[in-house]
This record gives sequence, structure tokens and C-alpha cells, in this order.
Amino acid sequence: MNTSVILLLLADTILVIHFLFVLFVVLSLVVIFLGGALKWQWVSNKTFRILHLIAIGVVVLQAWLGMICPLTVWEMALREQAGAATYAGSFVQHWLQYLLYYTAPDWIFIALYTGFGALVLLSWYLVPVRTKKHGR
Repeated sequence: MNTSVILLLLADTILVIHFLFVLFVVLSLVVIFLGGALKWQWVSNKTFRILHLIAIGVVVLQAWLGMICPLTVWEMALREQAGAATYAGSFVQHWLQYLLYYTAPDWIFIALYTGFGALVLLSWYLVPVRTKKHGR
């Protein structure tokens, strides 16, 4: 296997990880609200909720600081090193790119990410996090 093929496989792997990260952030909030309404106790798991809050917190912070996601930077760098045009490649890469990357003014992304982050914070009050009691 030549170097450019390996680099493109690594870029595709990063793209899949990026997509899974987005799914985690978005679907977790849906599941938290749904689980709260249906009394699913696991959605109040402290570790899960902290990881979810950190994930969206990083996204919101990057948006406010005008940073590009490191996953995007790494993926593009690998594609460039492989000599490939960005997002002209495998089937998986093509469709994940279509779902993840779109063009709009920066303020729209900042507003969307901040609003979503506010919903995640609101979920902590509407579906409280379970804390362990002393002695258990």
C-alpha cells in the first residue's frame, strides 16, 4: 500500500470520527430529553452528561474563538499530503463530507452552536443528573 493510500485512509478515518462526534452531540440531547420524559434513569448518568456537556462546550468555544475544528484541520492536512483534492475520494468520505460541511456566514454557526449549547445546559435542569448518595 503506498503512502497516499494510507494518508487517505487516515483522512477518511478522521472524517468518520468527526461524524460520530457530531452524532454523539446531537443525538445525546434528543435521547436525554426523550429519556427524561420516559423516565429512563441512565440518561441522568453523571459521566455521560459531563462528556456531553464538554463535547458541546468545545464546539461552542471553538466557534466563539473563530477556530476550525482540529479534526477538520487534520483531515485536510492528510488529504493535502496525499495529493488529493479535498473531498474528492471514497464513497464514505464523499457522503460524510456532504452531511458535515456546509457554507454559511460564521455568525450563523456561532448562534446555532451557542443555542444548542444552551439547550444542553437547560437539559441539566429539566432532566437532572443523578448523583451518588453518601454511604452507597
